[in-house]
Amino acid sequence: MPEPNLTPRQQRYFEAMRASLERDTGRPLAEWVAIAKTCPETAPRARLKWLKDNYGLLQNHGTQVLNEAFAPKRPWEEPEALLAALWVDPASTAIFQAVDAAARKPDAVIRTVRKSYTAWSREFQFAAARPVKDGKVMLGLAAAPGASSRLEPPRNESWSERLKARTLLSAPADVDAEIEALLRQAWERAG
Repeated sequence: MPEPNLTPRQQRYFEAMRASLERDTGRPLAEWVAIAKTCPETAPRARLKWLKDNYGLLQNHGTQVLNEAFAPKRPWEEPEALLAALWVDPASTAIFQAVDAAARKPDAVIRTVRKSYTAWSREFQFAAARPVKDGKVMLGLAAAPGASSRLEPPRNESWSERLKARTLLSAPADVDAEIEALLRQAWERAG
């Protein structure tokens, strides 16, 4: 059986979005897809704006329609392709692999991959990592910045607002017993 790529909470969210589209707009998804395919725009943001300006379709439903109309697969359905595209630098990949191994030690961990970062969740996200310059990795944790002298408050991160601290990792060895303990603490809070 393939590894789950969405938490149960995320799965419920997407099911609710699909169910609410027709109720909220009066049109089924198939009709919205047909409308989206008439859009003269080619860029995703321009298509989303076109749907909003011409049909009043807002961000979440618009994204749902555009994904159905133009994406051959939803990004989370191809996690290995997203991982390969995100973790291309050998140095950051080695650090990511160490973080991934440590983050997945507890049971019931779901790893999800976004375009710019990889996240680990239970019911809620408890950690995320993204590659940064010079082969380093920024690790975000659902922990207080004061939990370790290695942590600082996040600045302009695109991951979950639940991740209240971050640390820069420069080598796989930086994923030591302290980072493993912080990951475990964050995991415990995410259940």
